[in-house]
Amino acid sequence: MHLDGILFFPVTPFTADGRLDEEALRRHVDEGVRAGAGGVFAACGTGEYNALGLDEYERVVRVSVETVAGRVPVLSGAGGALPFARACAETAAGAGADGLLLLPPYLVTAPVSGLVRYIRDVSSATDLPSIVYQRGNARFTPDAVVELAGLPNIMGFKDGLGDLDQLQRIVLAVRDATDREFAFFNGLPTAEMTVMAYRGIGVNLYSSAVFCFAPEVALGFYKAVTAGDDDLARRLLAEFYRPLVELRDLVPGYAVSLVKAGVTLRGLNAGVVRPPLIDAAPEHIAQLERLIARGSEIVGC
Repeated sequence: MHLDGILFFPVTPFTADGRLDEEALRRHVDEGVRAGAGGVFAACGTGEYNALGLDEYERVVRVSVETVAGRVPVLSGAGGALPFARACAETAAGAGADGLLLLPPYLVTAPVSGLVRYIRDVSSATDLPSIVYQRGNARFTPDAVVELAGLPNIMGFKDGLGDLDQLQRIVLAVRDATDREFAFFNGLPTAEMTVMAYRGIGVNLYSSAVFCFAPEVALGFYKAVTAGDDDLARRLLAEFYRPLVELRDLVPGYAVSLVKAGVTLRGLNAGVVRPPLIDAAPEHIAQLERLIARGSEIVGC
């Protein structure tokens, strides 16, 4: 499985009474693929994996797979308590997913050896290729990632910590230890803010939450970065992404709530978020609307 371009992490739409809105999900995923996503990551962080029951998770993955219809790879999340993570991995395989994003375990303090065992146990539930996600309480050493890279179905490592010194050590260690294809990803929230820094250490792939609600802006930034148009990239960072991050940081959980509000602003009702998240406040949605307009203006849309 090969991933390239902007990686799309769709939201999981809910109805006003909190039920899964499959029709809205189909439209959301289809619009993202048509806009140029290089891969779809269903039922992950932006998709409120933490708030889904196993039956809902199965429907989110299956609907996404059916909608994508082979146009790009579809991966889904698996994490949390070990039995649930393994059940999600098995369910994703049964629903036709192409791979897994292995999310952190339940919030406990564990040694790196325990994290490696956790990844082994979850990834061994299926033959699906898997990407390990480093963030929160899941922090890996270079030696641990080398060990994981030796597992046949671990295909990549996604960083959500932002410690570039540590990540450079991991990249170098893996490259020295193996010549197999192994991908590295920038997984920070609003990853565009750090894309240039990550590219400097050889990590070019990243996920874009902005792609969910403003694909023209996300694609404009991606094209600017990959084409070497530093002026446009920096203008988008200064006038769109930085104020977006400042807005996102006002309330914990807005990394999801604002994205969902943005999807609704652009004409697809994504519904509410589930507790413990809260929906974006009206004044913050108004600020987001102005930012979207500004970003679209900068890229000429």
